[in-house]
Amino acid sequence: MSIHLHMRAVAESEIRDDHTWLAAFMYEAWENHPAEYAAGIAESIDKVFSSVNDLYAAAEALDPEAGEVSLLPIYGGRPAAHGAGADPSDPPLMILEPFEVSRAARFLTSVSFDQLWKIAGARLGGRGQGGEEIRQELLDHHRDLEEFYGRAAAAGHAVVRVVWA
Repeated sequence: MSIHLHMRAVAESEIRDDHTWLAAFMYEAWENHPAEYAAGIAESIDKVFSSVNDLYAAAEALDPEAGEVSLLPIYGGRPAAHGAGADPSDPPLMILEPFEVSRAARFLTSVSFDQLWKIAGARLGGRGQGGEEIRQELLDHHRDLEEFYGRAAAAGHAVVRVVWA
């Protein structure tokens, strides 16, 4: 089974705060993911997004005030409420407002991946066989997220996230 965290940057004015509409919007974005990824308005992480979040949570050991901000890139934002006609089996959707996107972008550019890895690497599987591959995979995701959130913040966009299973 494949599970993805899919992120899509979008102008806040284009978002309808309606779960059914957002689910359809994100489904269409997922269908167009290669083109949207190439355009820099979409990002996705297959399976290991929880590990990426755990890596960022290590920032609290570096700065106790980083805890809240470290959640923004993966799990931050507010849930899109299910409306009266929404299917309860629809995927969970989160909306990160433009000011939160900017905070996430600043966090990602200011945090040291190497310092986070020193703190969290062992518990993320960074010791033993395959450890370097795990480190490289997380580093690649970190770099991609840094670029994605940087572009979204520069454009003043919000970010909508969905988990596809």
